[in-house]
Amino acid sequence: MSELKRGLYVQFGKRTLDILLVATLLPLVGPIIVICAAAIYFDSRGSILYRQWRCGQNARPFRIFKLRTMVSGADKQGPRLTASGDSRITKVGRILRKTKLDELPQLLNVLRGDMSLVGPRPELPEFVSMYTPQERKIFEVKPGITGPASLIYVDEERLLAGSENREEFYLKRVMRDKLMVDLTYCRKICLLSDLALLLRTATTLFNVFRRQNFGKSQYCCDARSKVHDQGALQPITEAPRSGLSLVKQTSEKGAQEPLVVKP
Repeated sequence: MSELKRGLYVQFGKRTLDILLVATLLPLVGPIIVICAAAIYFDSRGSILYRQWRCGQNARPFRIFKLRTMVSGADKQGPRLTASGDSRITKVGRILRKTKLDELPQLLNVLRGDMSLVGPRPELPEFVSMYTPQERKIFEVKPGITGPASLIYVDEERLLAGSENREEFYLKRVMRDKLMVDLTYCRKICLLSDLALLLRTATTLFNVFRRQNFGKSQYCCDARSKVHDQGALQPITEAPRSGLSLVKQTSEKGAQEPLVVKP
């Protein structure tokens, strides 16, 4: 039997909340998307929207929408993972990635039913093939635009820039830690926790706007220090400061202890 939460909110209320909030947000963010699209058009050659295959609920593949932040054909010109300072990122793309504005088109994914506003981030199919049976339980819920792991790793690109082998570091440390955090959230999904995460996301994005070109999150500094001090292949054994409250809330409210996911 599944360990993840199955209640009325998960089955019906979560989708209702998604539709109501997206219907409210689209008129507000629509002009922002248009401005960003114009900036992309005049900044570099290529399409305005970028679509990429990801794995959603029940491991079903779908195309995720983003505003293009890299040069055309970037996925064929370098590594699959992008870190801060990547030469393939355009001038406008740097701003969009820092402020997370490139994620706004995923509201369309929510309307289509591919995603939810809150949930685990959808992963690349080639990375999903490396999930353990325990980690594959994540497919029992819809992926989300934001979630506990997304907030903890809000500076993921800076973290990856500090590792010598970014893909190996991501697969053996970052991805495993994100899955553990998101699985903990999935065990006790409820309306209040989703609303709290949406509010936390809005606060985090506001702080990102404020610091844009200077400063780093406490988590990123701590995590990069661990990379250099402990080596990129050792597992993460403690929750970062910025995400500790979220992990603690979900584990304390649930009847079960968080999963221990091994690489």
